[in-house]
Amino acid sequence: MFFYLSQFLSFLAMPLTIIILLFAAGIILYKKSYAKKLLIAGFALLLFFSNPFISNLTMLAWEPEFKAFENLPEYELGIVLTGVTNLGKTAFDRTFFDKGADRVTHAIQLYKLGKIKKILITGGQGLNPVNPNTEAEWLRDVMLLAEIPEEDILIENQAKNTYQNAVLAKETLLENGYDLAEEYLLITSAFHMKRSKACFDKVGLQTVTFPVDYYTHDVKVDIPNLLYPNPNSISLWHKLLKEWIGITMYKIAGYI
Repeated sequence: MFFYLSQFLSFLAMPLTIIILLFAAGIILYKKSYAKKLLIAGFALLLFFSNPFISNLTMLAWEPEFKAFENLPEYELGIVLTGVTNLGKTAFDRTFFDKGADRVTHAIQLYKLGKIKKILITGGQGLNPVNPNTEAEWLRDVMLLAEIPEEDILIENQAKNTYQNAVLAKETLLENGYDLAEEYLLITSAFHMKRSKACFDKVGLQTVTFPVDYYTHDVKVDIPNLLYPNPNSISLWHKLLKEWIGITMYKIAGYI
């Protein structure tokens, strides 16, 4: 119930939902004196949310800075959150990645550089699985192809959301004899790091953040970025608003 309420609120707050509702209201109520204002508001919001300069600046303010590999100390274990594969497409001989493959590739790089000695992958099938695969197992297979020894990879394949990632990762570490007083490296997308870190703090698991999978680029002041509408900008706002609503719902539920 909590998940579906969160999804419904996210839908209502999405830029496209608001814009469509304003346009629809303006058309349906065309005889009303304020119908024109509704249409103008919808058009203004469409220009605002599709502006790449504004969306990039906003996401830049939200995403934490990346950390250089060379400045990173060594950790006993890195925790990789899933949510980066296309589980809507059933296959048994390969991994289909969506946006977010950095979570895997950077974890592999950290291991190869000796910055982490072991890797814990946490994540199952999500709440509405359409095939029997679990993300943790698919990501493990990719790491095995990168010649990471199987004994250095721990799997937790039941978590359905970020809070469960934290709870079940802690249980997995306890079952495998890890010291919970030690700090572990938390690896997930930059936009998702604040909520992830808060969940792990809540369950009492000490982590140091290593954000990856950035949606932003360096600030560019040019005509295309300042004036040209871009559908990717609307997508960025959807990502941000969904995350902000998720954090709010997690606070209400006591997950963070």
